[in-house]
Amino acid sequence: MIKAGIVGATGYAGVELVRLLQSHPQVEIAGISSVSYEGKSISEVYPNLYEICDDTLESEDKLIDKCDVIFASLPHGLSEKLAKKCVAAGVKLIDLGADFRLDSEEEYQKWYKKSYEEKDLHEKSVYVIPELMRAQYKGQPIIGNPGCYPTSIALGLAPLMQSGVVKDEGIVIDSKSGVTGAGRGLADNTHYPNCNEAFSPYKIASHRHTPEIEQTLSKLAGKQIRVTFVPHLLPVNRGIISTIYASLTAEISAEELHALYDKFYAREKFVRVLPLGKVANLRDVKMSNYCDISVHADGHTGRAIIVAAIDNMVKGAAGQAIQNMNIMFGLKEDCGLDFVPPAF
Repeated sequence: MIKAGIVGATGYAGVELVRLLQSHPQVEIAGISSVSYEGKSISEVYPNLYEICDDTLESEDKLIDKCDVIFASLPHGLSEKLAKKCVAAGVKLIDLGADFRLDSEEEYQKWYKKSYEEKDLHEKSVYVIPELMRAQYKGQPIIGNPGCYPTSIALGLAPLMQSGVVKDEGIVIDSKSGVTGAGRGLADNTHYPNCNEAFSPYKIASHRHTPEIEQTLSKLAGKQIRVTFVPHLLPVNRGIISTIYASLTAEISAEELHALYDKFYAREKFVRVLPLGKVANLRDVKMSNYCDISVHADGHTGRAIIVAAIDNMVKGAAGQAIQNMNIMFGLKEDCGLDFVPPAF
């Protein structure tokens, strides 16, 4: 059994890791940590875990000695120090935060207002969206787990970027996320009276996931890509739906676009290319590790319109982290993730 620890276990992504790992046949949760609730049992914080996981929340240092892998579900700027301790102890780390997502320290400084404090660790880390980058994992002790918006967008655009059938400029990404994407911290825009019965964009042309999105798309295309990315806050708990607009380089039918996607994802269990004419809906991926993609062609404007839906807490966070852990330890990628999304 793989002994796993979760640092930041009382955050939304952290507790989702607890929930999912309970059902993983090859993993034992060896310890959980939370600065805010140290000394309490996690079921005191989340009563849904009562008599399922009543583990006491410890300090992160106590976890390292008894774990094979640590999941870090922490705000940016906090994972590097933990990673240094893990690497020194021979423990692997999967970071659900932003510290190991960007190749460029300059971009990290620009968007996160911090510098890399442990620069050598970034030579020992790799950023992995499994369906697109699993081959890039070569035993590195640190995996940077992708962000939720970038996951839906990269999976939605990858076949187009690699085939070169869309123009480099003018890509517009309109994404919507459930409120859990903002985390457990209190904020005015996620306060119930302000987000219920409401819908609006936020951080227009200034969201921190922008450089991660552009980094991935640029690698897929083999050239520098810039996008217009506008996120919106949906008055729902879970889910991300990204509608992506890209101008085609030549006239391509909806059938040809669909065939391109079908072939690209033919061997990928967790990416479902919907039948032509169907539209991806976040309801159909909720509580699952699936990404549903629907493909549309706008002959009037010469654009491809791609809709990608994921559960931001599973495929966009904890589920993808477990998928990356499975790669890290040589397990089948769907191990512990093979469950059906609910119908409603």
